[in-house]
Amino acid sequence: MGKDYYSILGVPKDASPEDVKKAFRRLAHEHHPDKGGDAQKFKDVNEAYQILGDPQKRGQYDRFGSAAFEQGGMGGPGGFGGGGFGFDPSGFNINVEDFGDLGDILGGMFGFQGRGAKQTRGRDIQMDVALDFLESVHGVNKDVSLYKHDVCAACGGEGAAKGSSLVACKTCSGRGSVTRAQRTMLGTFQTTATCPECHGTGKIPEHPCTTCKGLGIERKMVQMKVEIPAGISDGEALKIAGAGEHPGRGGRQGDLFVRVTVRAHPTFSREGNDVVSTVHVPYSMLVLGGATDIETVDGQGSLKIPESTQPGTVFKLRGKGVPFLRSRGRGDQLVTVVPIVEKRLTREQRDVVERLKREGL
Repeated sequence: MGKDYYSILGVPKDASPEDVKKAFRRLAHEHHPDKGGDAQKFKDVNEAYQILGDPQKRGQYDRFGSAAFEQGGMGGPGGFGGGGFGFDPSGFNINVEDFGDLGDILGGMFGFQGRGAKQTRGRDIQMDVALDFLESVHGVNKDVSLYKHDVCAACGGEGAAKGSSLVACKTCSGRGSVTRAQRTMLGTFQTTATCPECHGTGKIPEHPCTTCKGLGIERKMVQMKVEIPAGISDGEALKIAGAGEHPGRGGRQGDLFVRVTVRAHPTFSREGNDVVSTVHVPYSMLVLGGATDIETVDGQGSLKIPESTQPGTVFKLRGKGVPFLRSRGRGDQLVTVVPIVEKRLTREQRDVVERLKREGL
């Protein structure tokens, strides 16, 4: 009975190529011999993927079954035995970079490095920026300085000395990748990986840059302007793509993460997108009503207080709060009214208070 490759990978016959690849990755991790897995199952999973992962081979398998790929099966003109479509289950051709961390496992298991000798993406970096409360409300552009690996100014990141050019990499013959084969207990593995010499570019400097020694990077102080959006909260981080460290020739810069800290304000505090404040008014204003000047995040404002307002009443000033960071609109300002209690009274003031007391006010 022929092998059921769909069953081996645990996918239905109408599985998409992406589902087939995901199943292979999962099972290869599970049955990897270095992780205590079953070597035969690992081999069967690889064999199944070699068929189902190739559209042409998968089509033949769907029509004729696994016999189409076994030695001696369906020979003759246009057949599959001993001809161009023969499949040797003892050999696998794997591009280790197709499978991310699994490629590293396979490459490490058989002595190959899956992703080139150096990273192709620069390191992400983080820095802190302190803001005043009002800067966090309205947004601000901050000039910052950071010491990092950046593109070499002398060669523009190409690694070649001035007046020199880039030539084809001899290691990979300008292809940017290298292919190697090795016999193992599971068969012959052929791996394709990024060239460690040119880092996938296919070219190397004819004469290296004297500043960066051909690496294409130098460590230096970089000045930049960071745009802080209105409404950002204390502890939030901004991602600035491509502003991190540069890995050198053939790579791309990492990202910069800017973490924001907001200094306390003497008048305002924040609850979500609402601004909270307190205003002190004379007791007579609470009784008789009136208007008082207040401070808002947009400047001076006025608050109308109706008659018979109770101490501790909270008034809401709509739209006077913090802007929403990722949508339109603003929060509100919540103002708590507190009566002023004088520490020292004149004789006339005391007489008035005594009279109010007698009248139960």
